[in-house]
Amino acid sequence: QVQLQESGPGLVKPSQTLSLTCTVSGVSITTNDYYWNWIRQPPGKGLEYMGYVPYSGSADYSPSLKSRTSISRDTSKNQFTLQLSSVTPEDTAVYYCARFVGNRVGYDFWGQGTQVAVSS
Repeated sequence: QVQLQESGPGLVKPSQTLSLTCTVSGVSITTNDYYWNWIRQPPGKGLEYMGYVPYSGSADYSPSLKSRTSISRDTSKNQFTLQLSSVTPEDTAVYYCARFVGNRVGYDFWGQGTQVAVSS
């Protein structure tokens, strides 16, 4: 029943802000002990962790992206949002949202991913 789905523009211009939304169904994003993540995969490369927002409290980010990244909850819509500022073509990737669970479970549910190209 748990489903995650990414949405947002597929094309962003350099220097602008990339904004994506993950819509969650089947579970509340405020449920205890769930962590809501953004992960991306550039063409031909591996998965890159970007950051997460927990069920309660503040977001945390990969050190390499912290200065440009903001992840926030919208509990009324059961969504969480990614904003990545000052984008360059190196930010072109498939962007995924995913749920993380502790106690050795890991990432148990993923969205299908959404392609975002940064190009002028």
